[in-house]
Amino acid sequence: MSITETVTVRAFEAPFSLEGKTAIVTGAGRGIGKSIARRLVSAGASVMICDLDEKMLVQAAEDLGDSSRVGHFQGDLTDPLVPGELVEATLGTFGGVDIIVNNAGYSWDNVIQKTTDEQFQAMLEIHLVTPFRILRAASGYIRDAAKHEIASGQRVMRKVVNITSISGTDGNPGQVGYSAGKAGVIGLTKTLAKEWGRYNVNVNSVGFGLIETRMTQALGADIAQMEMHGHQIKLGVQQAMLDSVKSACPLGRLGTPEEAAGAVLFFCSPLSDYVTGEVLICGGGLHF
Repeated sequence: MSITETVTVRAFEAPFSLEGKTAIVTGAGRGIGKSIARRLVSAGASVMICDLDEKMLVQAAEDLGDSSRVGHFQGDLTDPLVPGELVEATLGTFGGVDIIVNNAGYSWDNVIQKTTDEQFQAMLEIHLVTPFRILRAASGYIRDAAKHEIASGQRVMRKVVNITSISGTDGNPGQVGYSAGKAGVIGLTKTLAKEWGRYNVNVNSVGFGLIETRMTQALGADIAQMEMHGHQIKLGVQQAMLDSVKSACPLGRLGTPEEAAGAVLFFCSPLSDYVTGEVLICGGGLHF
């Protein structure tokens, strides 16, 4: 084996590191978002986690360890001012932004004839408008940093990962608002991949199937709820639906938050440096 071949093999086999990178992860107080943040911290990145629930957010930051590399920002991302404040807080704390994971979201379901304007708009606000506002707020820093790097002969890859769903790719009865928001994320992803390629930014989406979170727990006597803008929103799905999904899924089960985070980590890593504008489905082979 030649020296060149030896170096190439070693480079290929070496584990990647995200040392020196800074990430924003929204909806990271629990569940998938927290697992994504944990994966990024473990890979060496500094992470600003964001959530609406301050108590869960503070606990998540403590759980993630190294306080010098984990910051937390509490806020309602559907407030038009908050996405910009999140970006500014990240720049102020860590000095840069290299990875943005737009994960925050929830479901507020109903069939179309029972879906109010407020309900439909709420799904668009959190799943589509919020990622748009965060990315718009970060665009100035990303463009300026990239121009400086390119002028000095450097290629520094940055990453955007927008979270979609098989409800957005395939549709799902009873989720007209959620599905519309998640489908819109794909259009946002593909357009921004074309706009930001010149700045060495990979923009991709990960679409989840059913992952084991409070949103997919079986409905029972103790129904989980969340409060959003004065509404108590029930979380969970019927046990019959869970059984049906497991039966239809080739892998025969729901995914774990850690497995979901693994798919996101790929798009945050150097392994995806020549992948952009794509949608990776992490759903165990399930399609609605």
